[in-house]
Amino acid sequence: MSGHDGKPSFLQSLAAGGLAGTSVDLLFFPIDTVKTRLQSPQGFVRSGGFKGIYKGIGSVVVGSAPGAAAFFSTYDTIKRHTPLEPHLAPLTHVLAASVGEVVACLVRVPTEVVKTRMQTLVYGPQGHSSWSAAKLVLSNDGWRGFYRGFGITIMREIPFTSIQFPLYELLKVQAAKQLRRKPHAYEAALCGSVAGGFAAAATTPLDVLKTRIMLDLRNPTKEKLPSVSTRLRGIYASEGVGALFAGVVPRTLWISAGGAVFLGVYEWVVGL
Repeated sequence: MSGHDGKPSFLQSLAAGGLAGTSVDLLFFPIDTVKTRLQSPQGFVRSGGFKGIYKGIGSVVVGSAPGAAAFFSTYDTIKRHTPLEPHLAPLTHVLAASVGEVVACLVRVPTEVVKTRMQTLVYGPQGHSSWSAAKLVLSNDGWRGFYRGFGITIMREIPFTSIQFPLYELLKVQAAKQLRRKPHAYEAALCGSVAGGFAAAATTPLDVLKTRIMLDLRNPTKEKLPSVSTRLRGIYASEGVGALFAGVVPRTLWISAGGAVFLGVYEWVVGL
């Protein structure tokens, strides 16, 4: 089912990415909720503890497939049309993944804002569904409210993908050498799991900052919100270095398992 050159076509990347992204987000949503509640400023128990761990899943259902499809179609298009020489493949993968993330975040950040606020119960009984939470974001902050945390999400995703994708591609090359054949989807999934877990652990402080910024309900038109560096120093000063790694275990677990499913499903669909 792949294109003439053996690489996935644009439509294949779109379909494979959409299916892979939705599979991961639905399968591992409870672990993501636990991670977000551990990172929230009001603490795990006051954010809901282990209760209502599927809160906010509606926004994920809406945003997951288009976000993942946007990422993979951009990623594969840049990989196919790169002006860089083959020996610069790792640089191509970093560039393709980084641009892919910026495009995907245009779709993903609004659903992430709604999801994060639902998961941590910040709207109380008013935010009883993803739709009602989305209406509260709109009424309180306007359309700009949906992009609260866009900058820090990009700041998290670019280092994350700059580690994950070159490492993933490198592990696949090494696996192919060992196996003396192209890795099967489940073998590529294992490479994806290792790459995802390593990248997740390394970028956890940026993920904590993203969660805190998205949960800040102050109106930026009425008061000046702290910069990313000020927030970072504030968390470190008042809560210690451990707070910057809050949720590192569930984050590493779900991205490691998610990387296996995400990249495994993607390779399987592309290889059909």
